[in-house]
Amino acid sequence: MDVAVELRALMGSLSREEGVFDRVVEEADGPVPELVRRVAAEAEEAWKHYAVEGAVGPDTPAEIADALVQIKAERAVELLTYLAADDLVFPSSERRDRTHARRAAERVVRLLGYEVAWCTNITDLSPRGRAWNPVTRHTFDGVVAGAGDQFTVVLLQVGED
Repeated sequence: MDVAVELRALMGSLSREEGVFDRVVEEADGPVPELVRRVAAEAEEAWKHYAVEGAVGPDTPAEIADALVQIKAERAVELLTYLAADDLVFPSSERRDRTHARRAAERVVRLLGYEVAWCTNITDLSPRGRAWNPVTRHTFDGVVAGAGDQFTVVLLQVGED
C-alpha cells in the first residue's frame, strides 16, 4: 500500500471523533509550526460557535513554535492514542476504542520512522493534572506532530466546557 494513502487513512481514523482534526502533508509543505497553525485555524473555524467570546490564542507559527516541546516516538504514540480515544474536557470519558486508537498510532509512528522529530503542546496528562501550552483560542487543546523525511502529520483535539 502507498505510504501516503495509509497515513491519511490512519490519521483519518484517529480524528474521526468530533473536535479532532488531522493533517498529512508532504514534508516540503512547510515547517511543523506553520502546519499546526493551519490545522488550528481549521479547528477554530469549525468550532467557532463553541468558543468563548473574545478568547485569544497563538496567531503565528512563531507563537505555535514557542508552545511546542520535543518528545520521543513512544510518547507520541501515547499522546496520539490519548487525543483519539480520550476527551480533554472530560478526562474520564472515553470517546472511542483505545485499542484501535493505539494500534493506529503505533502504525503512524512506524510508517514515519522512530527517528522522526515529534513535538506536542501537552506537558502533563497525569491523573491529577493536565497541562498544555495553548495552540488555539479554545479552552482545551492538545496537538501532536511528527515531521519525517517525506511526510508531516498533525493530530489536534479542541474542546470547550
